[in-house]
Amino acid sequence: MYSWKLTHQALYCYNTAMKEFMHQYKFAGDYRLRAVFAAEFTAAIRQKRAEVVVPIPVTQATMATRGFNQVTGLLDGVKLTPCLQHRTLEKTAQSHKSRRERLQTPQPFALSGPAADLAGKRVLLVDDVYTTGRTLYHAADLLYQAGAANVISISLAR
Repeated sequence: MYSWKLTHQALYCYNTAMKEFMHQYKFAGDYRLRAVFAAEFTAAIRQKRAEVVVPIPVTQATMATRGFNQVTGLLDGVKLTPCLQHRTLEKTAQSHKSRRERLQTPQPFALSGPAADLAGKRVLLVDDVYTTGRTLYHAADLLYQAGAANVISISLAR
């Protein structure tokens, strides 16, 4: 499918406790919980020494209902290049899909303005939870198309 492999690091295992944390943070909208992992996640991201850090975006509908991007909320003081945007109006959240449905999800992203800054650079993709990897592979594919020299990824949990 892809001519490249995505190297990924997750800080934590997506176990019952992490699932409960994510539910409270993302779906119950407890934005204060971002501080629980922010310092550690930010430190791990800085250790990667990427030239460009790209967060996975949320849909406009999610932003309207939740009021925040759970990925960027976990980052404290990291310079971000938000060059991806959702191009789909899909109503079903990834968390409500089966593994098969997630793997069959078509490219949900499009590149936006800052993508011109990617040529020849080492890019770090940041997400909250890595489940099947499909989201990160879709994003990485676009970043490579924009000229990124190398794309790696990190998530809080997997």
